[in-house]
Amino acid sequence: HILRYRELAKLKSTYVDALPSLARADGRIHTTWNQTGTATGRLSSRDPNLQNIPIRSVHGKTIRSAFVADPGFLLVAFDYSQIEMRVLAVLSQDRALLEMFQAGGDIHTQVASRVFGVEESAVTKEMRRQAKVINFGIIYGMGVNALKDNLGTDRKTAQTFYQKYFEAFPTIHDYFERVKEEAKKIGYTETMFGRRRYLPALRSPLPFIRAAAERAAMNAPLQGSAADIVKLAIIKVDEVLKSQKLEDKAHLLLQVHDELLYEVSES
Repeated sequence: HILRYRELAKLKSTYVDALPSLARADGRIHTTWNQTGTATGRLSSRDPNLQNIPIRSVHGKTIRSAFVADPGFLLVAFDYSQIEMRVLAVLSQDRALLEMFQAGGDIHTQVASRVFGVEESAVTKEMRRQAKVINFGIIYGMGVNALKDNLGTDRKTAQTFYQKYFEAFPTIHDYFERVKEEAKKIGYTETMFGRRRYLPALRSPLPFIRAAAERAAMNAPLQGSAADIVKLAIIKVDEVLKSQKLEDKAHLLLQVHDELLYEVSES
């Protein structure tokens, strides 16, 4: 009951009570975008933060349904499929991962098939779930302990799973080791487009501080490159809309990490 109460109280105070009062004279809520609000280069949103409107629970979905397009328009979301995994495939040049993306299909099922050594048709829902956890975990530099918690298994199982993953994708392991070594030497990582993230904590004498910086070094080129790609997409789409004289028919409302939300004329 307490947890349920907390969930509802949070939804009420953060969204139901706060958002309507933020609407301006045009009936719209306007957010403020910060270009330098995150270490990895993603845009951040504040006053209010419109990147975290809830969707998971039934009540969250109800709050989302309060956001509507102008009459004659629709809200259309375009998002990149597995953008950070694709960036990992490009930066690491792991042959197996590149081939999976080139072949198409469900990446988590394909990874599960390789890690568990079974045909794709034999991959169970649970196997796919575990592969998904480790796919995202690898991107965020997750270690064995964090993997254990996210998989809901014991440490030994997580360790075995971790090893199997890197046996299936050895080039990814080598790539991450290279990134960490290079970052220690020069003090920063770079995205595909050359934007840097400085990580002085890589030289910390404290092991847990150093380990956190290593995880950040593994993740920054992936999340940062994905952020760069989305920003470039915003510019390119804007150029096309202007050249086609469609600015009054479609315009960008929000960027939510790897997703762009446009308000588009029904016609």
